[in-house]
Amino acid sequence: MLLTFFHFLALNQMLALAFAPLFVAGAAAATADILLKKSDVRSALGWLAIVWLSPFFGALAYYIFGINRVVRRALKFDRVPSLWDGDGTSAEPAVTEHIAALAAIGSRITGASLTGGNDVAILRGGQTAFPEMIAALAGAQQSIALASYIFRPDAVGRGFVQALIAARQRGVQVRVLVDSVGSGYLWSPVLRQLKAAGVPIARFLHTWIPWRMPFLNMRNHRKILIVDGTVCFMGGMNIGAEYADSRPTGDAVQDIHFRVEGPVVRQIMDAFARDWTFTTDEILEKRPWWPELEPRGSVCARGISSGPDADIYKIEALLGAALAQAQRRIRIVTPYFLIDQRLQFAIGQAVLRGVQVDIVIPEHCDHALLDWAMRAHLRFFRHAAPNFHLTPAPFDHAKLVTVDGEWCLIGSSNWDVRSLRLNFELDLECYGAELAAALDDLIDAKIRQARRFNTADREMPMRIRLRDAAARLLLPYL
Repeated sequence: MLLTFFHFLALNQMLALAFAPLFVAGAAAATADILLKKSDVRSALGWLAIVWLSPFFGALAYYIFGINRVVRRALKFDRVPSLWDGDGTSAEPAVTEHIAALAAIGSRITGASLTGGNDVAILRGGQTAFPEMIAALAGAQQSIALASYIFRPDAVGRGFVQALIAARQRGVQVRVLVDSVGSGYLWSPVLRQLKAAGVPIARFLHTWIPWRMPFLNMRNHRKILIVDGTVCFMGGMNIGAEYADSRPTGDAVQDIHFRVEGPVVRQIMDAFARDWTFTTDEILEKRPWWPELEPRGSVCARGISSGPDADIYKIEALLGAALAQAQRRIRIVTPYFLIDQRLQFAIGQAVLRGVQVDIVIPEHCDHALLDWAMRAHLRFFRHAAPNFHLTPAPFDHAKLVTVDGEWCLIGSSNWDVRSLRLNFELDLECYGAELAAALDDLIDAKIRQARRFNTADREMPMRIRLRDAAARLLLPYL
């Protein structure tokens, strides 16, 4: 018996010696990547501890969760010319001096021109947006470009599927891009139905090769529909029946979408075209994708693509600049509020300058883990705290920002690390008092229905605070 025990110890020592070089090599490779690519010191130190203190599993965890794989794959974009052929001149919005300065900052951050002559119409809920989108599909004559994070095979989804198939059958060029996680990584009925009908459809960043699967981190969160290259529907609304449900309970989701017309549609189409080329290698050239666009309204706007590639930090930098430029009032509506310390500091600075900051979030999210993490996050806003307003059911999925009644940001980005660092997003930066006033009216209505986050919310029982604080540690991946 004793001999057997010594044999067991000897075998373990031999295995340890045999695998030690592999562990050191893997940990060293991960360490080099961490040191060269992780700009956040705390994140770098955390990953170094995991890699060296968890043999093999640490390096594997870093490979799955820590490497921004899309930066490498986005090199493929070098072959894709920008199809936005504007003259490089920016429109000058009729706004106050400090908001005009924000327009110049936005140009430097994004490298995109601010376009004039746009019309932006607000579509409240799927009950309003979906019929308009279906009607636009039915009237399409040349082209349809559709990107959606979630495309459900329910009653609403079937309506879109039928409209897309009908458009394809009458000779319209159709391209559909869905996210591989949001619309079914293993099984996607919508993908199967559209492919069977001959509609070109692809899943973004979808692969079955284990070491190339980025689905745990990177997602295409954009929601775009462009018809004939002239009319765009965009915002935060996925394709699903829950967005058309007006009941105050159940799975109903409140949201806001937008109908956009004018020169900025070409910038939005450029974002879709680059995603499509990246996914399928097909370049969408010339007509019917790029018609001449005439002015349609008075809004100055700029399409902003962001994602974990060359566009990383664009939305985050723009939001930070907007918070810094604000002089009177900041209004934020977001379903998820899990920002990092940089934006948290910018909000605190705005409050200290005397700016009124109102942040509207749901009383309850669609996922309990996010609820817990958000409550823990709000408790850290003790000094120079903004006004947090918690809206009742149904779950509010809208994403709106207005500053000083002249600047607003609409689109797909949430105020969380996932949206700002890991997701591919599409937002529209808009200048104009009329649109900002309409959005402020919407936000005021939400605030009237909400309750304030108060002292009782901060002073929950210890077990609740510990649970929430533990959930908050997952902030980068929620």
